[in-house]
Amino acid sequence: MPYPSKTDRQTILSAALKELAHGGIRDLSLRNIAASLDLAPNAIYRYFSDRQALEAALANEAARQLELALRKTAEGCEPVTAIRKMSSAYIKFARDNPHLYEAMVSLHAPGHDATSHLSLWAFTVEQVQRIAGSGRAPRASVALWAFLHGAVALEAAQVLGEIKPASGLEFGFEAWLMAVSARRELIDALRIKPTKKRVNKKVSARKSSVRSGK
Repeated sequence: MPYPSKTDRQTILSAALKELAHGGIRDLSLRNIAASLDLAPNAIYRYFSDRQALEAALANEAARQLELALRKTAEGCEPVTAIRKMSSAYIKFARDNPHLYEAMVSLHAPGHDATSHLSLWAFTVEQVQRIAGSGRAPRASVALWAFLHGAVALEAAQVLGEIKPASGLEFGFEAWLMAVSARRELIDALRIKPTKKRVNKKVSARKSSVRSGK
């Protein structure tokens, strides 16, 4: 029977998740997925138009699971503690589910269902906003996400070692926290601005260049 009644999109997705856990996104085999469900390989295309569509669905599922983990750890916490716990939960999720995490951050086909990715992003911004304020929350969220993903990638590549202490991750988080907690005026004051003397020297240099024809 080519399309058993027990077969549906979620059943195939669950089988794909198991296949993904074994070999990762690059070794994902539609033939193995079909065999595990006692299906002909072509039966999968009834629910997923091609391999890219299945990979996008796996990525969406990964984002959904990550958001659940972040929500669980942040529930009932004050703002700073929530972000701190969410950051730890993010790294733990990537460590415990390396292939699923890889699927989440891989390049996907245009127009794929990004519902869970958008929901994960919205929740992150919502939590960061409690510290950074609504105006800076999106930028601060990108910075936090980039830092966490970088930490995960470095660890996965085994770049970090004894001479590059893992405590550096805590240092990075504290630096991010200090930046988003600071008042806007303080940040502006800390930016390096050219002194009047330096400005005059630059102007003089430009005038000299003009006179010399350079």
